Amino acid sequence: MSNILIINAHHPYPFAEGRLNASLVQRASEQLQANGHQTRIVEVDKGWDVEQELAHHQWADVILLQTPVNWMGVPWVFKKYMDEVYTAGMGGALCNGDGRTEAAPKANYGAGGTLNGKRYMLSLTFNAPEEAFDDPQEYLFQGKGVDDLLFPMHMNFRFFGMTPLDTFACFDVMKNAQVENDFVRFQQHLDTQFPAA
Repeated sequence: MSNILIINAHHPYPFAEGRLNASLVQRASEQLQANGHQTRIVEVDKGWDVEQELAHHQWADVILLQTPVNWMGVPWVFKKYMDEVYTAGMGGALCNGDGRTEAAPKANYGAGGTLNGKRYMLSLTFNAPEEAFDDPQEYLFQGKGVDDLLFPMHMNFRFFGMTPLDTFACFDVMKNAQVENDFVRFQQHLDTQFPAA
């Protein structure tokens, strides 16, 4: 059994109310609980208490970040969450500073994490079609993949000493959504990443 913190990073706009991300969060929680895991859900758009969020991160064995990709990154409200919560966690709750020491001030930057042994998973929703990634002939990403685009998020979790599970993504969600298929793939992905306890 694992303790799984599910973070819904969506921020609503008139053209993107957040129903898909909310549905994925709900489905994840229900499926993980049915498989014997414990879950907690944080909806960043509803606000947060920094100390409670640090306690959630320490409680969790796994953090599942459910987020749309807005302008090639996470929504601004989740960036604010990171700025407030993750900065407050630098005193030991998430990491002991940046990992460097006075004896070696140029070495081991980012190696001060205190969440070693914990894991994280990115679950992403994109307006971009899947075909836009991993193809050198495609204009924007030039052969780069989803995890290349989200490299800064991976590094944030690595900064805390965490290791990744496989990333999940829904593509083309605004112009050619395949929601029911996405739900089936998501269920299969969760079963693979989080076997029944």
